Amino acid sequence: MKIAILDDYQNIALELADWDSLGAEVDVLTEHIADPDALVERLAGCEAVVAMRERTRLPGDVLRRLPELRLIVSLGGARNPAIDLKATAELGIVVSHTGYLPHPTAEHTWALILAAMRGIPDETRSVREGGWQTSVGRSLQGATLGVIGLGRLGARVARIGQAFGMRTIAWSANLTQEKADEHDVLAVPKEQLLAESDVVTIHQVLSSRTRGLIGAPELARMKSAAWLVNTSRGPIIDEAALFDALRDRRIGGAALDVYDTEPLPADHPLRTVPNAVLTPHIGYVVRDLYEVFYRDAVADIAAYQAGEPIRVMSL
Repeated sequence: MKIAILDDYQNIALELADWDSLGAEVDVLTEHIADPDALVERLAGCEAVVAMRERTRLPGDVLRRLPELRLIVSLGGARNPAIDLKATAELGIVVSHTGYLPHPTAEHTWALILAAMRGIPDETRSVREGGWQTSVGRSLQGATLGVIGLGRLGARVARIGQAFGMRTIAWSANLTQEKADEHDVLAVPKEQLLAESDVVTIHQVLSSRTRGLIGAPELARMKSAAWLVNTSRGPIIDEAALFDALRDRRIGGAALDVYDTEPLPADHPLRTVPNAVLTPHIGYVVRDLYEVFYRDAVADIAAYQAGEPIRVMSL
């Protein structure tokens, strides 16, 4: 069996699980391959592919050019829009998924919020360059945290905000006050959340309903000093509208871990605005979660080899 592990940027997959137990040839791709032709060439002959969440798209036109592919293991939860599940069903390719831990992304959300509110990137740069204090930060006590999406992740983020003494409000399309009461959060209309929040943080899955959820009209409702935080999926925010708002300083800033195109192009305009805190989609990139990912991937492949049941991703 030949196995390809996609997008292992840190070249860490082989040390976190017992790949030797599979008796297979394992090809580790440490660089992202965006070009479909190059991807097909690299994956030729592979019977199994391990996909790091949504980093690499596996559409039908790519899958149909990989006749030996029989198993895709998606690292993460039970959905991955980057994989064409209709095509895998037609081609007889099994798609399994591993376990997931929600806390790393919640922790990183707060790393971004704290970095933004206290100007940590700029102050770090000043110290490294021989300078000293350059800005005046903002405290969280008494500020309003607006959570868009009060699911497992959003609820965690809200609890941490409450520990800082923040007022917590939330909105999602189906959120009720009864559900919000479970987390001591006030459910409000989206327009109210945007108008009242000092920090707006997004915790929703990407779908046709949430794509472009935050665009120019929504950004216009935000306070001029408010920060927008996104650790969910880039296309939930209209990136061009956000850049305009940041450039013109119509909002305080944005703290982003996700983008429309990843890796973020070197010439992307978001890299040029000073009121943006940018990280390279590392919300989930922690050792304990990677251990879950890769150990589960090995277990799934071993079960496939043995003809045993595995967790299958469904349409």
